[in-house]
Amino acid sequence: MVKQVELVPAGCQPWNHDVVAVHGDKFAYSATLAIYIYKFDPKYNEYYLLSIMSEHKKTITSICWCPENSNYLASSSVDGTVIVWDIIKQATVARHTSKEAVFSLGWSHDGRHCLGVMNKKGPLWLWYTEDGKNVSMVKETQNYSSPVTLFRWHHEKHACLAFGHENGTLSVLEIGSKSLKHLFKPEDSGEYEENSNPIITLEWDPLSNDYLLICNKLEGVRLVDISSQRLIMQFQLPSAASQVQTLAWIKNAPGMFVTGDFKGGILRVWSVSNVTPIENIKIKAIGFHRLEVLKHVKKRNVKDAEVLGITDLNQNSHSNHVSSTSEAKSSAITTLSNFALPPAEIVCTFKDGGVGLYDLGHKKWTFLRDQGHIETIFDCKFKPDNQNHLATASFDGTVKIWDITTMTCLSSSPGNEGIIYHISWAPGDLEFIAGCTAKQGVFVWDVNKGKIIKRLSNHAPKTTVYCVAWNEIDSKLVMTCGADNYCIVQQVDGWVMQKYKHPGAVYGCAWSPFSKDMLATGCEDKCLRVFYMTSSSTQPIRVFTGHEGKVFHVRWNPLKEGILCSGSDDGNIRVWDYTRDQCVCILSGHKAPVRGLTWNTEVYSLLVSGSWDSTIRIWDTRDGACLHCILDHGADVYGLTSHPSRPFLLASCSRDSTVRLWTITSLIQPIELHLLAGKPWSELSSSGDSCLLSGDLSSQMLAGRVSKDLYTSMSQRENVKASLLEGFSKFFSHPCGVDNLWDLVSVLMGQNSMMLSPSYIKGIVHRQHLTQLKSSEAQQLEMIKMSKFGAGINAPSKEERLNEAANIQIKLGNVQRYCEIMVELGKWERALAVAPSVSMEYWHKLNQRYCKALIAEDCEESLPFNVAAGNVKQLASYFTSRGQLADAVLIAQSAHEGSIKTPEVKEAVVSSCGDTDLAMEKLMVELMEELAESYFNKGSPVMAACCHLAIDDQKKALSKLIRGHELELAMSVGQVLGGATSQTDIVLELLSRRCEALGKWDLGLDLLKLQKSPANQQAMLCARCSSSLAEINLLHQKAGLPLVEMCDAKANSMKSSPNDIQECVKYYLLSSSPEEGLLLGLQYVHDVMKSSNWRTDEVFPMIQLLGCIKTEKLQQIKYTEQMQELLALSAYIGALIAIKREYYPIVESLFQHARSLIRKGHLKMTLTEKHVDDSLEVYSAVIEGRVTEATELAYKKLLKCCGSDPFNAIEPGPDYVASSHLPSHSDIHVSYLSGERIKGQPFFLEDGNSVISLSEALMWAKVNPFSPLGSGVRINPF
Repeated sequence: MVKQVELVPAGCQPWNHDVVAVHGDKFAYSATLAIYIYKFDPKYNEYYLLSIMSEHKKTITSICWCPENSNYLASSSVDGTVIVWDIIKQATVARHTSKEAVFSLGWSHDGRHCLGVMNKKGPLWLWYTEDGKNVSMVKETQNYSSPVTLFRWHHEKHACLAFGHENGTLSVLEIGSKSLKHLFKPEDSGEYEENSNPIITLEWDPLSNDYLLICNKLEGVRLVDISSQRLIMQFQLPSAASQVQTLAWIKNAPGMFVTGDFKGGILRVWSVSNVTPIENIKIKAIGFHRLEVLKHVKKRNVKDAEVLGITDLNQNSHSNHVSSTSEAKSSAITTLSNFALPPAEIVCTFKDGGVGLYDLGHKKWTFLRDQGHIETIFDCKFKPDNQNHLATASFDGTVKIWDITTMTCLSSSPGNEGIIYHISWAPGDLEFIAGCTAKQGVFVWDVNKGKIIKRLSNHAPKTTVYCVAWNEIDSKLVMTCGADNYCIVQQVDGWVMQKYKHPGAVYGCAWSPFSKDMLATGCEDKCLRVFYMTSSSTQPIRVFTGHEGKVFHVRWNPLKEGILCSGSDDGNIRVWDYTRDQCVCILSGHKAPVRGLTWNTEVYSLLVSGSWDSTIRIWDTRDGACLHCILDHGADVYGLTSHPSRPFLLASCSRDSTVRLWTITSLIQPIELHLLAGKPWSELSSSGDSCLLSGDLSSQMLAGRVSKDLYTSMSQRENVKASLLEGFSKFFSHPCGVDNLWDLVSVLMGQNSMMLSPSYIKGIVHRQHLTQLKSSEAQQLEMIKMSKFGAGINAPSKEERLNEAANIQIKLGNVQRYCEIMVELGKWERALAVAPSVSMEYWHKLNQRYCKALIAEDCEESLPFNVAAGNVKQLASYFTSRGQLADAVLIAQSAHEGSIKTPEVKEAVVSSCGDTDLAMEKLMVELMEELAESYFNKGSPVMAACCHLAIDDQKKALSKLIRGHELELAMSVGQVLGGATSQTDIVLELLSRRCEALGKWDLGLDLLKLQKSPANQQAMLCARCSSSLAEINLLHQKAGLPLVEMCDAKANSMKSSPNDIQECVKYYLLSSSPEEGLLLGLQYVHDVMKSSNWRTDEVFPMIQLLGCIKTEKLQQIKYTEQMQELLALSAYIGALIAIKREYYPIVESLFQHARSLIRKGHLKMTLTEKHVDDSLEVYSAVIEGRVTEATELAYKKLLKCCGSDPFNAIEPGPDYVASSHLPSHSDIHVSYLSGERIKGQPFFLEDGNSVISLSEALMWAKVNPFSPLGSGVRINPF
């Protein structure tokens, strides 16, 4: 299945007012067509992308959260559609359509789910969403003389609203009562043009029923009293050039609010008692669009506080008598605390689409996505010589370059180009991008210099240029085509080489990869044309007809000369053979015009298309079959491109303003599996016409230059097998973490750090390099001039008194008392500087107090003082509680190497060096494992594996890859390292199951032969094989097993021997009478379970073996009862194994499934419905915390029954498939097992309708071979 591996969210749109909303621990913002929801994760102390919702077909104008239900969010659009969403289910709760565009929304606080809906001219409509159809008009809002910009409900007076108008005035309405219209007209309104000074934001004072903050575009911020209709305060900005764009109250700081400037990205903090701001913070270079303050404040949990040693720092259990050695009770714990800003997190969005969460208390970004496209992305292209750089072109007038390993924006073009339709990188290592625009012709952007260096104006003035293509062979040539009916070939300096006249607008053009002089175009007249530049004529040498709509993009096949394709507004893609002058294939399936097109550069017949129907389709052009349809984009798909060195990695862009990365390796899985099985290169690669062989796509071979060059390069290395596994592992995979993983494998293999990739230092580094590389990084940073902010000004009177007292004490020689006064003043550093003159013991205690004070304030400046004190565990816990696990790991490793030591003080008991080393070693491992777990739970098993390899733990590294379903990568790493045989054997077993699903039984056997002891798994594969008798016998021979007809005799001879029951059942299953094995195996399981002390270790191998019985035999009517027994036993024992393996998401479903089968089949067997109910009740009670003494005893007995699970070498914990954290726009599925919305890949069950998540399917199949539908069909999601 095609899998989404990365996502760049859209930026926040900058043209509508209410496009940011907050509620509790969630915030949302709106792009053009989609809404992005983020939620706080208390486990890792950070916000994550919860969901993306897109159903609007026109620009979203407003979003707002329901105050009564934090899962309900309303949105509106210019087409008049208003939708109420359930953000958890990502489903529409209610929908209303207005006749006119809706620009403002607002929920009433009356508890009745009343939503106010309004366009600019009015009136206001009240929609009671729970009723669905109850919409009423507020008559008082019909006759405003100026359009409404936005409105706000009062938080206490539920029928009261305030309206801002374009003429800068304010109206206040109490429904059913009084109405005040057009108040507080700006005093200097005569200086401005009409409607040039509108109210752009307004907010009710949360602590007052009558006060309101309003902000006009040009007038600034005013606090007004509605009841008396008077101006309370006109706030003054520091400069006349400053202009406020947005504001919000700080709910947890009475009387305080923040504003964001229209220009310059300055955040200002205000108090209603001051006319001027009390703090000005420049947080970004670009201006604000909107900001909202989260009510939710991240809190350190009690456990963290205890670990960090944080208690009431001002408590003093001693006498209140003050002596020269008394500890000061400091009102100012640190120098900065007198002037600390309120703890608040501010959601900030900016004019360039940037979105961030700013921590006001600490004056730093919690996270910042610096830039994002705010409109349709029309094109995307990988850089030829740096394939991890992806350029995108957008309707917003910018070209942006992204690093796909981190999905961060590296640079952006100057902008102001209008609509950019298409881009093309200069060939080779040239750092130029050519782009074509709607009205400004063609430009060339110098990426290094960050400026436009050339404009090509050979098309008619103000004419739209639709496509640009740089010649890959001759870097001087650029081709463009546009609405003036011309395709123009020109040099980069603007010199025109050829102009090809067409009957209509020319939308697409492309150079042939086999000739620098051949090109193709797509035209409005529904034709595709081929031209040859060296011809003396400007007429085409081929004209292809057949499309019923205009031809947009054209693409040449990179592997087969003369083959090209075209996408059209008729919804079809046609494949043409230039050499035969005919259409060789028509690809039909899209329901709207086709825009994106890209050929795969390794498999000749693989073509990918994108359409206005919001889908991406992958085609086999030999027979026209659609291999896969991707539904995740929420709007028209425009740009598609394949990674140059990872040809099965695909990038797409869309009108939903997102960039997405996909891996399509699953479509050619047998190629990679053949490589892992050690097949010769000749069976994997082809050239010329041999790549055109018939058969399904899985039978195709690699035919591109990248694979051939890679094989040649790897074959020349010393360890050819390891090099091939590493090289092709990168070739088939996505780049996120894989290069880092192989760097760590190289370290474990003894490679010098100087030989590793340049990106190694930016990722997870091995513990032996950690301090060395970080020291090097620090030395580089020391050469950078850093600026520091002052601590502010203390209260003068108190400071003067204490300073005078301190001067007296120091003159008297009372150094300790001087230090305590400095502490009281918050001047800890000065106290620490002279404390050693008292004693090192006192300095150590004082430093410990300061460390606790800093950590209590969550101050980053605690780091050097904790290091000086040797507080390694405290620092590690501090960083862990903040989600900075990488820093915690660095601290632990430094301590382990002895760089951080506990100061030796008088009478201090210092542990032995060996004990300290062991403690630091243990701490280092614990922290790195916690970091690994955090990566894994965020959908990055590869990065989790990197963490384990960094501390030399191969087994857990492979376990993370297996649990994340990165099986091919786990296999490659396991074979190269060779130190985790059990884990590698499990990978081989799962990959052989994948071969079964593909019908590649021989290949599955080949993989199993690489196991240490493959006999049992090979026999089970042969038993499951559903091929013809002749093919099964060939498999038996290959596996060293008797022929089918001979297995009967062997099983019969063993039946009389009770010691060989497992072998007897195995041979029956391999024979033509598998039902005999079924009866015998079931009897064995029943006999074992009659014992009061039975364990799963005794029966699970038999259940797994019986699960190999051929489905057609098991489903025969005469064996219905036996099938039901087998399914019930498999489900129940699977539930016990799942408990042992910590597959908690499926345990209850397995118990319920077993109970349902027993009840439905009226089964009379050892396992009864009551046994299952009792087990489920005990398990549920423990999970839900309903533990009694009896429950605890019953659960211990249940765990004893679960056994030790000796058949599993994987670390316990649920499977979580890579990238399952990524939300989807559409194609929403609800799990058959849990009833919850599936994130990530779905897995369809055999009825074609029921679906579970791929992670659920993997866990289920590992403990129960049969489908959850109870049909007797095996489940194989591998």
